[in-house]
Amino acid sequence: MKRFIDALRPHKTIPITPWSAAHRWDLSFKRVSILTFGLFIFGIGDSLIIISELGNAPWSVLAQGVATKTSISIGGATFLISCLVLLLWIPLREKPGFGTLANIVVIAIGIDVGIALIGTPELFIFQLLYVFLGIGLIGIGSALYITCALGPGPRDGWMTSLHRRSGIPVGRVRTAIEISVLLAGWALGGRIGLGTALFALLIGYAVAAGFGVVSRITKE
Repeated sequence: MKRFIDALRPHKTIPITPWSAAHRWDLSFKRVSILTFGLFIFGIGDSLIIISELGNAPWSVLAQGVATKTSISIGGATFLISCLVLLLWIPLREKPGFGTLANIVVIAIGIDVGIALIGTPELFIFQLLYVFLGIGLIGIGSALYITCALGPGPRDGWMTSLHRRSGIPVGRVRTAIEISVLLAGWALGGRIGLGTALFALLIGYAVAAGFGVVSRITKE
């Protein structure tokens, strides 16, 4: 048990790994494979939270809301929202990387694959398990794709650009964006609930723990 807890010990910074790129278009087969795998399991994790029907992560609340108002899937709505957010980079003069574009495509595919292949459990305990497993997969998926250093996702790049341009603390910028997205998605019919609250409470730790796992694996 102690070894398991130690394995999930969070890391305070983004670790430098053997697959970390020198710049956002520094591509190699290994780096792109790790990036794609990380983004895909991120999408699967997001789909598990959606499938649990206990409430979604804020951006998935918005995607589900858009999906309920249109004929597209939640993954398709996620793709569309990511493209629109990427357009907001233009006035901020932020430049995307390969990882930014891959983020838009692969996470959307992962969400739709998960929703198509994984059924919703009937028992609450298993629904809750889906939420925790989903948060864990998003954490490790985030750690893998971020350490590739091929560019932030559209949402993260928008957040950091707004922070640099406005001088507003990055935490406040992120909170304002997440709350706005959550309320907009809820107004459109997206689901919020216990899963939403658990995501908000645990996602920071999950990503930090993912960084810890990656750091320890690459040092061994």
